[in-house]
Amino acid sequence: MSSPASLRPGLVWLMAAAAGATVANLYYNQPLLADIGRAFGAPAGGLLGLVPTMTQVGYAAAMLFLVPLGDSHERRRLIVVMSLLASVSLVGAALAPGLPWLVAASFAVGIASVVPQLILPFAAQLAPDAQRGRVVGMVMSGLLIGILLSRTVAGFVGTHLGWRAVFWLAAGVMLALGPVLRLSLPAQPPVTPMPYLALLRSLGRLARDEPVLRLHSALGALTFGAFSAFWATLALYLESLPEHHGPQTAGLFGLVGVAGAAAAPLVGRYADVRGDRRINALAIAVLLASFGVLWLLGWSLWGVALGVVLLDLGAQANQISNQARVYSLRPEARSRMNTIYMTTYFVGGAAGAWLGTAAWTRWGWGGVCAVGGGMSATALALLWLWAARGARGPRRPLEPDHA
Repeated sequence: MSSPASLRPGLVWLMAAAAGATVANLYYNQPLLADIGRAFGAPAGGLLGLVPTMTQVGYAAAMLFLVPLGDSHERRRLIVVMSLLASVSLVGAALAPGLPWLVAASFAVGIASVVPQLILPFAAQLAPDAQRGRVVGMVMSGLLIGILLSRTVAGFVGTHLGWRAVFWLAAGVMLALGPVLRLSLPAQPPVTPMPYLALLRSLGRLARDEPVLRLHSALGALTFGAFSAFWATLALYLESLPEHHGPQTAGLFGLVGVAGAAAAPLVGRYADVRGDRRINALAIAVLLASFGVLWLLGWSLWGVALGVVLLDLGAQANQISNQARVYSLRPEARSRMNTIYMTTYFVGGAAGAWLGTAAWTRWGWGGVCAVGGGMSATALALLWLWAARGARGPRRPLEPDHA
């Protein structure tokens, strides 16, 4: 294992920037869909709708089937290879002669852009115990800023240079990032050499044997579900207001959310100092309060902006605390822990987006706020039940299961 001394501040910033630049690949296509549809003469929905969908499907598949390899292979090599494959996939998207090609390229972009989920356990492995929360917080801050600014960048570049230029630009960033990471990241030998099928089988045993992992995965899923319920319906809500705000206004709220991302390293420092789950309770309470603000003051843009700041702050603070706790459980299984946590997290996000959209259709903005508030309240109740039971999960060794 690399020495904690090798974790220089500049290296943490590089990992944060790499996480943000790579995760942005997943979201560039969303504000470009109208332009892509016009270029290919395709109506909204149908095959055009598969472009962002297959990007997310590819990312989820990579989390489940590729991220566990970080425990059994040299992580730096995996990160560099996936960065270069992301560049190739983005070139494929830029050259797409038709929608079927673009859908296939989008799936490949999703798979190759799993780099942040390899960098997070890499950073956690390098960080000394007393700094792990701060380091994870900084990398997560970069990741969140990448998500929030990706739509803004894509909209600006797409408007002035066309939608293909966005993918060419992203491909160039990934191509440059690969060698930089190869030269800057220290080698990180495999921590648990295991056959691939044994790695996948061990996921179930990890989830079964680690109640703390199950708790924080559930908290992450519920809070990301609340977060997604809001963002999946924001454009619809803004368009329904008397001013009929367009998608550009909805995209600008992503910039407002950067305030929440900026707080992530501070939350990480607090998680390093305190070993309890007070930060989870406080973060989820802030998330719950955000939906109260959105319900009461959502009739105005400043009210929505205030709600967005609280929403992003609560969701990210909870996320940082969750991941700092999860990465502290089993050093030899951090990539697989991350797979279980993030897969559950994204399932919760998908469920929240679906519930939020359904609630919007039937009950309007009040229904969306009820879904987000209900998921936040459920997370608080789950945390209270855990504390009331004084749960202390057994930590049994995970024996290699050789295929």
